Amino acid sequence: MPAKLEWIRNIGIIAHIDAGKTTTTERILFYAGASHRMGDVDDGTTVTDFDPEEQQRGITIYSAAITCRWKDWHINLIDTPGHVDFTAEVERSLRVLDGGVVVFSAREGVEAQSETVWRQANKYGVPRICYINKMDRIGANFERTLDQIRDRLQGNPVPVVIPLGEGAPSEPDPFRGIIDLVEMKALLFDSATQGSRIDAVEIPEDYRELAQLWRGRLIEQLALLDDALLEKYLEEQPIEPAELRRLLRQGTLQRQLQPVFCGSSLNYIGVQPVLDGVGAYLPSPADRPAVTGMRPGAKKETVETRKPSADEPFCGLIFKIQADAHGDLCFVRVYSGVLKSRARVLNPRIGKKELVNQLWHIHADRREKIPAESVEAGDIVGIAGLKDTVTGDTLCEGNHPIALESITFPEPVISMAVEPESSADRRKLAETLTLLSRQDPTFRAVVNEETGQTIISGMGELHLEIIRNRMTRDFKLNVRVHKPRVSYRETIRNPRKVKGEFSRQVAGVMQSARVELELEPYQGDEPIAVVNRLSPSDLSPALQQVIEQAIRDGAQGAGLLGYPLIQVRFTIRDVSMTELENPEAAFQAATLDGVHQGVSEDNLVLLEPIMRLEVTTPDEFMGNIHSDLMSRRALITGTEQRGELQVIHAETPLATMFGYSTHVRSLSQGRASYSMEPSRYAEAPAEVLREMLG
Repeated sequence: MPAKLEWIRNIGIIAHIDAGKTTTTERILFYAGASHRMGDVDDGTTVTDFDPEEQQRGITIYSAAITCRWKDWHINLIDTPGHVDFTAEVERSLRVLDGGVVVFSAREGVEAQSETVWRQANKYGVPRICYINKMDRIGANFERTLDQIRDRLQGNPVPVVIPLGEGAPSEPDPFRGIIDLVEMKALLFDSATQGSRIDAVEIPEDYRELAQLWRGRLIEQLALLDDALLEKYLEEQPIEPAELRRLLRQGTLQRQLQPVFCGSSLNYIGVQPVLDGVGAYLPSPADRPAVTGMRPGAKKETVETRKPSADEPFCGLIFKIQADAHGDLCFVRVYSGVLKSRARVLNPRIGKKELVNQLWHIHADRREKIPAESVEAGDIVGIAGLKDTVTGDTLCEGNHPIALESITFPEPVISMAVEPESSADRRKLAETLTLLSRQDPTFRAVVNEETGQTIISGMGELHLEIIRNRMTRDFKLNVRVHKPRVSYRETIRNPRKVKGEFSRQVAGVMQSARVELELEPYQGDEPIAVVNRLSPSDLSPALQQVIEQAIRDGAQGAGLLGYPLIQVRFTIRDVSMTELENPEAAFQAATLDGVHQGVSEDNLVLLEPIMRLEVTTPDEFMGNIHSDLMSRRALITGTEQRGELQVIHAETPLATMFGYSTHVRSLSQGRASYSMEPSRYAEAPAEVLREMLG
């Protein structure tokens, strides 16, 4: 029997690498009864890091979905990667989730990727709770982490628990439990039962005043949402825990605050209260607004909405595809209606119906057939049997079509050439790369028409290394790879007007099409902008759409050096034509001619990817690392003290950073670490452009 909508929680565990996401997930699954023993990241025995590469490296690479129950709640949980190279896994997960648990390390605080995942959660309007992990580490600092959430993330963290002690066992007052500010009890977790037994005891006398102070702050925050609570507080009337929980839930759902928990997942402290917080404060699908999309095929733009109800027509979004020995497994978030096994559903992007062979609940690398053979609005399940569907596609009822907004992914920033060791494997390589591209939207594979080389592109050196290892391990395909190279972009310096033309003689009659375009530099959210100045009397709307699409397609490889064009606004000024046999093809060719004319050597600007870099190092290596970064054309944007460590914030060209992980370790005797993520594109040095133009 399906879970009631209000008892479903679709949540993601998100954080910077090494904050303890996977260990926390492992504890959640154990306490929720979804696993019978706790695995260990270092031993490679966790449930969600089931891929051999994840087990070997001790990091999460692929988002893993798990279904479990905690008390009355049915929880669909996704453990996401923390490494920036796999940010697409976070992006697609947050697109379909209702709530998030953001994990921070109490020692390191808010780190670079913490900011990225927080921004992604903001983008999709995801309510979240915070969990400050690793409270038992040397240098752990609860209040400092709260301040960083406020200052660096512009969050509004509201602690609902505070730590009982802080730091390692060697500290004078080590971390040993938590104080629940809602119930005003101290919670002690029994290590002999791996934290399964929790003793709720009176708050120790030397902590009572501190607990009262923090509870007062909690009430002051919640009083901003409710005048009646403020009145009670000022008159010193008793305030019931249920009232605090109601307002905490209200504030969380409205994204006005984030309840904060703390603990040590490794040592079994503080995880069950987080689970309680997931149920008490994060939204059910019924708490989220109705989804909106466009009606495909409509003559004019028509907005469709679907409420989170089983009574609405079915619609869902495919957010992940996982290759399997038995065929692809597509992960779908069901937003409305009922999805049944053996149903035929419409994919509006391709205008075709797909057969849903089977429905599965996912448990990382295991799957469990859904006994009812149907799922209702609010659930996240796996579908087997889809043939042509890709990540970001909508599935819906044929009689009630809707196309939801797809998922946008960052552009790859690094490329390398790859070739099979034997020519007999060339076809197998092409098939393998097609399959990998279906699974990973940030991975691209194209054949260079001039050289015949296959170029693969991704989000970083680690990303491409993992792809290469998968080819060998999973597809038994040995390949040779060449040195990584930067994925540059091109733009123009000055505005330019061009006339793209197509002409061809057919049966003695000249057929021609002409498109007049204006190109100008542009800064906006989209890589390029298209402005259409034509009226319906100039050209039919269908052919105008052909021209617009040809501009977007052409910009992908229109640069003089073969790189995509960005930061350009195209304005369609005028068109003309003779009688045409195939007007679509003629206008497409004329438009592409115009796009290519718009970029010339005297007007070309080469753009290189600039990375946002954060290096964490002990103080004594600061000088070496600083000097090395300056030699790599890095711009130091700031430094800060984080516990006993120094943190350098910088912006640096990707072209100078290949092999940096090895180099920074040698500069710091292995004690420095760094994280890097794409920030923006900026003009490359003139000598780089001269060298490319040859």
